[in-house]
Amino acid sequence: MTTLHWIDYAIMVLYFAFVLGIGAMLRRYVHTSEDFFLSGRSIPAWVTGLAFISANLGAQEVIGMGASGAKYGIATSHFYWVGAIPAMVFVGLFMMPFYYGSRARSVPEYLKLRFDEKTRGVNAVSFAVMTVFSSGISLYAMGKLLNLLLGWSFDASILVAGGIVLGYIFLGGLTSAIYNEVLQFFLIVFGFAPLVFLGLRDVGGWAGLSARLAGVATDNGFAAGAYTRSWAFMGHASANPVGVEWFGLVMGLGFVLSFGYWCTDFLVVQRAMAANSMTAARRTPLIAALPKMLFPFLVILPGMLALVVSSTAVRSTSVAAPTPAAAAAPAVASAAATATVALSDPGVEPREGIVPPKLDPRTGEPLRDARGRVVLDYDLATPMMLVHFFPAGLLGLGLTALLASFMSGMAGNVTAFNTVWTYDLYQSYIRRGAPDSHYLAMGRFATVFGVAVSIAAAYVAASFNNIMDFLQLVFAFVNAPLFATFALGMFWPRATGHGAFTGLVSGILAAAVHHGISLPAGAHVGVKGGYLGVVTTYPSELAQTFWTAIAAWVTCFVVTIVVSLLTRPRPAEQLHGLVYGLTPQPTDDVKRWYERPGPLALIVLTLTVALNLIFF
Repeated sequence: MTTLHWIDYAIMVLYFAFVLGIGAMLRRYVHTSEDFFLSGRSIPAWVTGLAFISANLGAQEVIGMGASGAKYGIATSHFYWVGAIPAMVFVGLFMMPFYYGSRARSVPEYLKLRFDEKTRGVNAVSFAVMTVFSSGISLYAMGKLLNLLLGWSFDASILVAGGIVLGYIFLGGLTSAIYNEVLQFFLIVFGFAPLVFLGLRDVGGWAGLSARLAGVATDNGFAAGAYTRSWAFMGHASANPVGVEWFGLVMGLGFVLSFGYWCTDFLVVQRAMAANSMTAARRTPLIAALPKMLFPFLVILPGMLALVVSSTAVRSTSVAAPTPAAAAAPAVASAAATATVALSDPGVEPREGIVPPKLDPRTGEPLRDARGRVVLDYDLATPMMLVHFFPAGLLGLGLTALLASFMSGMAGNVTAFNTVWTYDLYQSYIRRGAPDSHYLAMGRFATVFGVAVSIAAAYVAASFNNIMDFLQLVFAFVNAPLFATFALGMFWPRATGHGAFTGLVSGILAAAVHHGISLPAGAHVGVKGGYLGVVTTYPSELAQTFWTAIAAWVTCFVVTIVVSLLTRPRPAEQLHGLVYGLTPQPTDDVKRWYERPGPLALIVLTLTVALNLIFF
């Protein structure tokens, strides 16, 4: 069990006090529901930009991308340089003028203004459910990780973290969440940057890491550079660890899934809508894109390093054996239901890498794949790097950064949930025409309710196997067709409400059908697919997810067009401010050229192309 010193605890307590203090300080500025839900649209661009990226820095990114780095190598950077930056540029240049200019208070409300009430209702309900469950799974992953690494009580961990998030959002609303997300951003950067430096120093820099990973690649049946080159082996799915060919990657991840998330997910769009001007709102995702493109070096490299650093130098650290609760829920989110052997115990054979094996919850023995090789628990790659390299004090900083990532992701989900619940569900369907003070009180109640349901969802997650895989699949089902709906709605005036609603439902059904007739290699029929009969198989779960998203997007796109052509469109005068071509082009209220969204977008795209070429 990892032992923390007083300095480590002091850093954590200081962080908790600071985030609650921010909430208490900002409470006096919250007078209306717009102050609580949208920060009164008064936040400067650099703050909303950092909050835009920090709200996305949950467990899935810090722990999940480290795990993917260990499993897939530098190809995981595609989730950033292909699957994030282009979409962030697009939403900044083309979609924020509609979100911000229409004065919509949420993404579902924009759908109502552009289409109709039923389309807004579908999106609002699905989004509200997904946010609380995603928040709950992050809480569960955090609680199990702290239990495994530090021996902390699972119940106490999630209750304390949930209570702190509740405290500062209840007090200061979105403004409190945004300024805390900025703090959490810097904490994550300063917490993980030393980890990357120490890891690279240990293996001899990038050249040493490449040389060691070449052996890992060949051991797994790939070319020597498969783990350190991002594009060179994307010609065929079997030639790279990701198991996806270039077309599936670019179309599935780079277009459908990434644009579906960054352009339509209110969790991140809400941060830009809180900006103090149209230009600031458009610059928000562009400012966020600059640090975002560098995050692979902070969150992916620790996973790659964990595969090859020397395990003989690990200080006396072990991870707790599985508890009954952990044994009952294997393979759930992050480090949730796994355990490892003591890496420094006498008699354990020294080996390259510190990624521990997964243990069979029934026998306690390491799990093995079909070829007899030990299955590694990649989700523990980044946490094991922390306890491997960091001394007292620095370990406290690293663990606090880890906690900050969990809490920022949860706070983002909760603030998005309370806005959608209050404006798009409660005000629209339950209590219309109430005074603003009533909706402000309902927003605070929704915050309490959202945190309570998130905590309940954390316990629900403990009872199900593979719930994280299932939830990610649901995201692909919903976000992929939703992006087709938004694209047609914003750029084709002929799109109708009946077309949008029918297209959305058809896209979700198409995703279910494709998933039901496909299966990843080596998987069993069930939650991973094949429940309608296995017609095709994919080399990996990612490949299946990408093609499921493509099927959902294409179906929604085609059905929306066909139904729209058969139904009556809205008059053009009703679409001003909602559709490209019927909306005046925004003017930039800044003087310096580098503050304008256009040049900033060009800089971001140029740097992204350069990174892709460097690691090609």
